Amino acid sequence: LSSCNGLSPGISFILLFTQVLVCIFLYVNFIMLFSFFSKDSFHQDSRYILFAHMLLVDTMMLLMVDLGVLMSYFHLLLPAALCIPICTLMAILSVCTPLTLTTMCLERYIAICIPLRHAEISTIQRTMLGILLIWITGFIFASIDLFIILVTQPHSFYLVNYICSYEMMLLYTWQSSLRSSLRLLLFLAILIFILFTYVKIMHAARAVSSEKTSASKARNTVILHAVQLLLALTVFICPFVETIIMWGDLETFLNIRYFNFIMFTLFPRCLSSLIYGLRDDKFNKLFQNYLICGLNKIIMGK
Repeated sequence: LSSCNGLSPGISFILLFTQVLVCIFLYVNFIMLFSFFSKDSFHQDSRYILFAHMLLVDTMMLLMVDLGVLMSYFHLLLPAALCIPICTLMAILSVCTPLTLTTMCLERYIAICIPLRHAEISTIQRTMLGILLIWITGFIFASIDLFIILVTQPHSFYLVNYICSYEMMLLYTWQSSLRSSLRLLLFLAILIFILFTYVKIMHAARAVSSEKTSASKARNTVILHAVQLLLALTVFICPFVETIIMWGDLETFLNIRYFNFIMFTLFPRCLSSLIYGLRDDKFNKLFQNYLICGLNKIIMGK
């Protein structure tokens, strides 16, 4: 779908605006990933390994969702045989992000509340095992709808062209209810766990330091994580709202979809970089060095 098909110029402006934001976010993420791989000390710290994994997952998720937005805008259809792997990967990534966030909270909880056992518990091997379990859990959540399609649909189903959205994998009404219920339970459990760990961290910070800034920083972190999880939970509701609107006014549907993309996909992933990247003194110095050098090369045309 394009403006030449009768859509207002406002849709084209929104599309251009979202692509600029996506490019900025991807540039920042790639610089952060390059910063991680450029320093060996980061590879020996479970905190930075988890942060790099979250950056990688967020970057992949953003690329996949942005691809879906562009395909919807230009009304590009794909056969189900291609849409199913794309949608399945998106479903896996959508679960990996909050689980990685939870693992990072657990690592910080151990570092602050059980400091004498931190080196023993948070080893590189256990960190990599945790990342593997995150991907396995994500695949289990995504495999439910994939298994239903593989079992119930004939070969002709895979040849039909669809708008590449996860809704095409929801063949029955009860699938949507089951998917929403499982995601809701998962995110509520994660939210409760994060609030619990950071309350413990705040108490530990107050016990070892008389400075009020430590407790204040901890409270701000709790608020940021709560906002992240609420936005991540909302993103699962958005497709159902979009599906209802899609059968009405097309321009309204595209406006709503772009708004959801910015608020519930792009913005939470910007928060991830802010919380763990720019607030970390050691990582931030290296990141700024590469960022400034990269911008200088772009400006000078080198």
